[in-house]
Amino acid sequence: MIDIDHALTPVALRPRLERLWAASAPKIRSIDATCDPAKGAPVFTVAGRYTARGWTEWTQGFQFGSAILQYDATGEREFLEMGRARTLTLMAPHLTHIGVHDHGFNNVSTYGNLYRLAKEGRVEAAEWEVHFHELALKVTGAVQAARWTAIPGGGFIHSFNGPHSLFVDTIRSLRALAVSHRLGHALMGENDRRISLLERLVMHARATAQSVVFYGEGRDAYDLRGRTAHEAVFNTNDGAFRCPSSQQGYSPFSTWTRGLAWAMCGFAEQLEFLKTLADAELEPLGGRAAVEGFMRKAAEATCDFYIEHTPTDGVPYWDTGAPELHKLGDYLHRPADPYNDFEPVDASAAAIAAQALLRLGRYLGGEAGARYTQAGLTVLHTLCAEPYLSTDPGHQGLLLHSVYHRPNGWDHVPEGRKVPCGESSMWGDYHLREAALYVQRLAEGGPYLTFWA
Repeated sequence: MIDIDHALTPVALRPRLERLWAASAPKIRSIDATCDPAKGAPVFTVAGRYTARGWTEWTQGFQFGSAILQYDATGEREFLEMGRARTLTLMAPHLTHIGVHDHGFNNVSTYGNLYRLAKEGRVEAAEWEVHFHELALKVTGAVQAARWTAIPGGGFIHSFNGPHSLFVDTIRSLRALAVSHRLGHALMGENDRRISLLERLVMHARATAQSVVFYGEGRDAYDLRGRTAHEAVFNTNDGAFRCPSSQQGYSPFSTWTRGLAWAMCGFAEQLEFLKTLADAELEPLGGRAAVEGFMRKAAEATCDFYIEHTPTDGVPYWDTGAPELHKLGDYLHRPADPYNDFEPVDASAAAIAAQALLRLGRYLGGEAGARYTQAGLTVLHTLCAEPYLSTDPGHQGLLLHSVYHRPNGWDHVPEGRKVPCGESSMWGDYHLREAALYVQRLAEGGPYLTFWA
């Protein structure tokens, strides 16, 4: 269980955040100089150097989005220009990519961050540039919503596995639908039928909450409140839910911790987004109480599970059911050990979870939210220092001890080690920067950081 530091404040974290941004800048420059886009987007490091992985190009937006976040945090204009230029020249194919479920990752991290900075008045943007980003965000939300599988009473955005597959990851890709809806856009279907992006957002979130999040209500023999499955499998003939599954976790009946973190963060930030909508917009979807109710239930359950099933420093092992965990002994009552001989930790899950805990804490407020807020600060405090923060200029990663795909054996195992360690991922680095920027703005009294402008 996380040993929550109830005395931590955003202001107290500022020295660590400043050190993070100082370490971050040369890494962004190095990646931009050495990673050829023609050879694929950088995904994870091998011996400290970023490499591509030809599965899907879901990390390119995190690369360029990291430069934009660096500017946001430090005001270093070179990173704004880098993020602008790379978004303009390289990100267009992601807007119309019909084969993936990750529009909210690639496009909200680039076009969305640039649009947000312009609307906040943080950058000077010509009228055409603002409209350019608006158009991109409208397109990405509609294209993402078109990747749709209907089920009785709703539907979901299916993963790249096919129309039967709902991934837990996609809950955070709903950002694309939210921004597009906020800009007044809709998906146009057959016979010019106008399809509400908000409706599809809510339907997908509901399907996720019902099929991949567990609540300790007797769903099956492994129903533990707050745990998640990576994937839900549906019968596409009649839309019936069939079973949980897993692509990157150990099993359908254990919890892949990065998937857990995606659920935590996705539900928490959608709760914040729903607060900006008028009651009338939610009425046709069941009403505010019902919609916010199932999202809050999922957010609280997953965040509670994370706090209770993570080592004391807030960094989880890659899966709560990993087969060699038992050899670590009482691992939940001491800090995680990234250099152990049995199972790797996944610091990228911690970076995503930190922001989730902070956002849920703010949404709930008062005593109900304080536990989550302080847990989030505790996790970030751990990640912003060794052995997780990489200050080595020869290592291109910022957040060490990230794991990509343990079952497939894709992660680098250093010489002399038995499990992956010491490496970074593009999503881990991005989400550490995003969480750091979130807390920095709280410390400075700046505009509250959201994915929408």
